[in-house]
Amino acid sequence: MTEARAHLVEVTRAATDHARAARRAATMARVAKERLARLDHALAELPDVAAIKKKSGAKDATPRVSTTDPDARVMKMPDGGFRPAFNIQLATTTDAARVIVGISVTNRGSDQGQAAPMLEQIEARTGVRPTELLVDGGYPSHDALEKASAAGVTVYAPVPKLRRNASETPVQPQVDPYLPKPGDSDAVAAWRVRMGTDDAKQIYKQRAATAETVNADAKAHRGMAATALRGLAKVTGNACLFALTYNILRYITVSA
Repeated sequence: MTEARAHLVEVTRAATDHARAARRAATMARVAKERLARLDHALAELPDVAAIKKKSGAKDATPRVSTTDPDARVMKMPDGGFRPAFNIQLATTTDAARVIVGISVTNRGSDQGQAAPMLEQIEARTGVRPTELLVDGGYPSHDALEKASAAGVTVYAPVPKLRRNASETPVQPQVDPYLPKPGDSDAVAAWRVRMGTDDAKQIYKQRAATAETVNADAKAHRGMAATALRGLAKVTGNACLFALTYNILRYITVSA
């Protein structure tokens, strides 16, 4: 930060030197200001990163923030590696139209906590609150299930498989994951029981046939697997342009 401030002072002074080209001096001053702004942003993000590391119990508790894109966060990739990234969430309909009705871009690697805001966004964009919500296993926190139930929305999401403790032997009976647990709220208990039924399993199959096809299209054909853009605002704008393009193409397909 000290070096960046000193550099800004130097190039600002150079901008008043008539011996230098005005355009070059102005460009240098702009670049220095942008770098200083990014460093200020990065410093402001450090407490949030430190809190997340502490909560997750990470072995390396040293918070680090990119000085090139302070909004980005290091996330685990499908190939097993870790790279700075953004988490793009899309909500799609399961009817024949299969259009995008919700977009969310976050810098959190976890999907938990995203279901309730997405429901609100869908209702704000379409004027209709969905009665059913199909989400993958990263979404159904107990809080999200309770909020959805209170809003009259039935959630379909996989029930996590119970992990066997190292001390358990194979002969010990397994607990049915679809039975309510002590301490479950009515909404959470109903979700467990519901997902154990054949009807719920059939309904949940619609997710793979809709949401996953949209995600595949975004990555394979629309350049959404990686981006050269920086910042939540620009990445969100890019995601909105993809959604607009996708919905127009779906309209053409369905209307043909």
